[in-house]
Amino acid sequence: MPHQDALAATLHSGSVPTSDTSMDPGGEEAVYRTLLESTRAIPWKIDWATMRFTYIGPQIETLLGWPQDSWISVEDWSSRMHEDDREHVVNYCVAQSIAGIDHEADYRALTRDRGFVWIRDVVHVVRNAAGDVESLIGFMFDISERKRIEQELVKMQKKLEALSFEDGLTRTANRRRFDERFQADWDNAHRTERPLSMILLDIDYFKRFNDRYGHVQGDECLVRVAAALKQIGRAQDVVARFGGEEFVLLLPDTDEATALTIARQSCQAIEALAIPHDDSDCSPFVTASVGVNTVIPSADAQARDFCESVDRLLYGAKQNGRNQLLSA
Repeated sequence: MPHQDALAATLHSGSVPTSDTSMDPGGEEAVYRTLLESTRAIPWKIDWATMRFTYIGPQIETLLGWPQDSWISVEDWSSRMHEDDREHVVNYCVAQSIAGIDHEADYRALTRDRGFVWIRDVVHVVRNAAGDVESLIGFMFDISERKRIEQELVKMQKKLEALSFEDGLTRTANRRRFDERFQADWDNAHRTERPLSMILLDIDYFKRFNDRYGHVQGDECLVRVAAALKQIGRAQDVVARFGGEEFVLLLPDTDEATALTIARQSCQAIEALAIPHDDSDCSPFVTASVGVNTVIPSADAQARDFCESVDRLLYGAKQNGRNQLLSA
């Protein structure tokens, strides 16, 4: 706002009082008083020696509900601030003011009805001829709408980030998410010397399923299988679409016996869907072949080698006739 320097100068001079004072209605002081009290920014002034308000704009009551004459001291300012913001904002503003540094602070100001409004306080530190802090003058701006937009953008960014790690069809984790978590879980297993298990699962004769029932039914099959696997997976596990009709379950801090139990439960859950598969050579329903392995990574072990070992077990299960589980 281009007139704010003039308004600040008026506050600096102390010519705008907090109570009614006779003045020339056509004089320069009256003009500045009118500007101060009509701008959407709320001007204020605090005497440093007494820590009391010598002026605050009447707009404060419209914005927050607190009467203009109830703003007596900095205690009123701090006590009318959201408790989660109060300590760090007050400490920051006091430190900057003592150092004579102009500053800004964003915080939630409490309204009289116990709601809150996001405020940006822009503060100018006024010094006397000796260089000592004499007063603080500033403007409060309502930035609630800006904060609302910022929060919506953060939510949207998080949603987009989540989507970037999600398989669009099955809503399981995608390969990118699996790769990221696999490396992190591998490193953690090596550091803590705890077991890491992996289950690699392939739907049997899925190409034949697509050829017979069509790709729409094929996609529906994948969605139902994924949902069943997510029901089996625990909170710490990653259920991901590994590619095509392959799924992987990454099981951190999971020993061999537990991994085998989860693998068997996964097979049973898929069979329980009872999805017809007339062109399968191993069952009248959709089934899966599974490889499962467990490792406590040593210093010279490679994550890629472990992943390939699980893949070899899956290949062995398929070579042995499918619809079965093979472990190390």
